[in-house]
Amino acid sequence: MIENILFDLDGTLLPMDQEVFTQAYFRRLAAKLQPLGYDPKQLIDGIWAGTAAMVRNDGSRTNEEAFWAKFEEIFGKKVLADRPVFEEYYRVEFQQAAAVCGCNPAAKAVVETLRQQERTLVLATNPIFPAVATESRVRWAGLALEDFAFYTCYENSRHCKPNPAYYRDVLDRLGASPDRCLMVGNDVEEDMVARELGIDVFLLTDCLINKKQRDIAVYPHGGFPDLLDYLTER
Repeated sequence: MIENILFDLDGTLLPMDQEVFTQAYFRRLAAKLQPLGYDPKQLIDGIWAGTAAMVRNDGSRTNEEAFWAKFEEIFGKKVLADRPVFEEYYRVEFQQAAAVCGCNPAAKAVVETLRQQERTLVLATNPIFPAVATESRVRWAGLALEDFAFYTCYENSRHCKPNPAYYRDVLDRLGASPDRCLMVGNDVEEDMVARELGIDVFLLTDCLINKKQRDIAVYPHGGFPDLLDYLTER
């Protein structure tokens, strides 16, 4: 029986167009940091470089440490003094990005149904954001942190999707065997890779990301009603 459900967040529980969201996120961040001397283009390029450093993380440090080490390499030690401004951005201006996201009542209904079935839910979102940003996006989706046993963020993670080691870390923290788990996500490359560890998968197609145009017929897939049907008798 599947006892543990691992949910992606962006594009899964929280409907969004990834490109539109990223543009809104970067635009507001650049505006926040420009008065401190950060050129908008260089800042955005630096964010991408820091993200790449997290994706390449070999587990020897947290994703947070990997990001800021790369950021400091690019901008110098001034970034350490400016970190409180970045943190303030996530508490304040970042909240406006909710306007470019949706809120699907079906996501909340499915989460409530699965909790009533006494299944353990984990928010297995790619840990490239700080906790404050992840917690905000959970609320935008109409959900509560208490709905999940734990969630991944850059402070508490040492790998990123699509590295299978990310899912191994989640399993270790959960204390669960792969055959007792299901990963639900909308990104073929980042979420369906969980199958390599023996984790069952379900591809949510409402906000599908399939950059390599893979045949999704090889995965159980569909919307939230299809997910509940799939879990029947499992």
